[in-house]
Amino acid sequence: MPPTEFDTASTSGAGLLIVDDDPGAIRVLQRILSAYPRLRFATHGPDALRIARESPPDLILLDAEMPGMDGFAVCKALKSDPALTDIPVIFVTSHLDISVETRALELGAADFIAKPLSAPRVQLRVRNQLLLKQQTDLLRRQVSTDPLTGIDNRRAFDLALPLEWRRARRGDTPLSLLMIDVDHFKHFNDHYGHPRGDTCLQRIAATLHAAVGRPGDLVARYGGEEFAVLLPDTALEDARPLVERIQTAVRAEAIPHEGSPVAEIVTTSIGVASAWPARDDIGPATPEALLRRADEALYAAKGGGRNRYSTATESACDTAAE
Repeated sequence: MPPTEFDTASTSGAGLLIVDDDPGAIRVLQRILSAYPRLRFATHGPDALRIARESPPDLILLDAEMPGMDGFAVCKALKSDPALTDIPVIFVTSHLDISVETRALELGAADFIAKPLSAPRVQLRVRNQLLLKQQTDLLRRQVSTDPLTGIDNRRAFDLALPLEWRRARRGDTPLSLLMIDVDHFKHFNDHYGHPRGDTCLQRIAATLHAAVGRPGDLVARYGGEEFAVLLPDTALEDARPLVERIQTAVRAEAIPHEGSPVAEIVTTSIGVASAWPARDDIGPATPEALLRRADEALYAAKGGGRNRYSTATESACDTAAE
């Protein structure tokens, strides 16, 4: 039998955004959804988009009719933003016309609730959408996670790079990228065997994740013994201290590497590139160019003797020793 009581045990930590130009309607939804402590509110479309971009909610309840930017325009803007498109939207409206519901669903809305509001109906619709999002997010994390190291994989990186580029362009902020290679890793596998090699990569991944630290940064296994670190809102001068911290942290692990001509322990070579996407005259003009410049810088670091990093400038790759 289905539960007769409103059960939010597995979804109560979710963040909800209620968007309605009528404060009275917001208060009604606030009472109905009082089991969710992370409730935020907006009374017009632009404010709703600002709040969602600053901290994406898990679910949006959206009034269809609002002055200026109506709910349909808000939904269209949400679904056109790669960072917000996966947020489920439930339209809340007094219109019973099937064309209104059809339009909402065509724009990508997950559900449609007609006024006057029934508390049990709203609660169940919200819970169901949150449960579905939990399952979808779990599946997405599994698809985007490297099974060996537990960090993000190449697919996650390939999705994040253009997304962060657009976010940086919109916010007029810098974006930096590190490409990291474990020095002479083939020699490591040849000398110690692949099981030890897997353990080495797991330790390197954990070290990178701990050294980077910020929630918005992305650490991914790019392929084999190569890693990528994407740093939003980070200029070249701010990336350099992090690079040095990463290399120091890896050396501090003191993983033996008798097969390396560089050092007796595992070391890394790192290429660094930065751009200001909103300013085409500062650094690469596309995310693909940023990746290419980081690769060129990594190649320069490896060509310069490894166990060091190289930064890509507008004119050349300047190598900086450890």
